Amino acid sequence: MARVTIEDCLQNVENRFQLVHLAAKRVRQVREGADFLIKSKNKDVVTVLREIAANRVTVKKNEDSPE
Repeated sequence: MARVTIEDCLQNVENRFQLVHLAAKRVRQVREGADFLIKSKNKDVVTVLREIAANRVTVKKNEDSPE
């Protein structure tokens, strides 16, 4: 499998700040027992970035926030 890059992930999230928060939250979920959404032989963080790049993990927009 090709390398996952930040640019791959940024196609599915708005900015790097949001990417860091999304990845950190998802890694915590996995470490607490959640199943991975894709198969990968990589470590947790890389696998989570692969999930984000594959658009399997997305940001849930707050309905109360102005846009």
